[in-house]
Amino acid sequence: MKLRYMIIGAGGVGGPVGAYLSKSGADTTLIARGKHLAVLQEHGLTLVSGENERESIPVKAIDMDGFLAAREQGAPAPDVIFVCVKGYSLADTVPFIRKAAGRDAVVIPVLNIYGTGRALQAELPELLVTDGCIYISANRIAPGVIQKHGAICRIVYGLPSHKTDHPVLQQVETDLKNAGIDPVYSPYVERDTLLKFAYVSPNAACGQYYHAKAAEMQHPGEVRDSFVRLMKEVVALADKMGIPLENRPGELVERNLRILDALAPTASTSMQRDMEAGKQSEVDGLIYQVVRLAEQYGVDVPEYRKIAEAVKKQTENK
Repeated sequence: MKLRYMIIGAGGVGGPVGAYLSKSGADTTLIARGKHLAVLQEHGLTLVSGENERESIPVKAIDMDGFLAAREQGAPAPDVIFVCVKGYSLADTVPFIRKAAGRDAVVIPVLNIYGTGRALQAELPELLVTDGCIYISANRIAPGVIQKHGAICRIVYGLPSHKTDHPVLQQVETDLKNAGIDPVYSPYVERDTLLKFAYVSPNAACGQYYHAKAAEMQHPGEVRDSFVRLMKEVVALADKMGIPLENRPGELVERNLRILDALAPTASTSMQRDMEAGKQSEVDGLIYQVVRLAEQYGVDVPEYRKIAEAVKKQTENK
């Protein structure tokens, strides 16, 4: 089965995914805009890793309006749409997906915010939307150029039905593997996406509160201790939500510390980078949402409350 892929968002998440799929020979179109799009079209996407190792990969890229115009002229619709935008851009993406997708398209969101798949499925009832997430540390450092921090690139996706027999999603698993991406077609995707959130949310919260990169969290001390407390609070919240994340006490903390310690010392979260630059960020979904859920389920999250209050003051004072 030969699938046509669309990647909406060509930054630190969508850029590498689109580049790897393109390099493997998969029919892949990246949706981008502005100078980034112009460089992608002329020079391809450049991935920078390690000691300034650079690889430029030819990619097919277009903006939303251009793609819709091509569709009106008879261009084929994508079979699979990876949604790789920030959480605050999701609402603006929905109308485009509705127009761009074919009747049988599958939509795979890999955002940082927990519950995105369910929210997107409610907006797009005519399409099949999975839940999903991605493990990667990368960011755009210039138009057409993505810096990777570490080698990990894992995409987890699946359906609330717990079934893993959908032929398109099975082919996605094969195609991702062929592209050098680690795929997990999960029968327990609600748990698995919350597992990812239990890493990225504490990482973002801790990093923003202490203005710390991975290096400060990789060594014993106050910053690492805060990261651990935040993870334990998410575990307690998940238990109250009926989605246990651990088979034994401390399992998630150990696992997430291994992920953290494998990152390049310079790695930081996209939320941190956006907030430091004064841009719109995912702070609501990554920090404040945890406090709201904790109140809803009656769980005490003192570390999250402390950081949420401090971050609100930071943003108010800017």
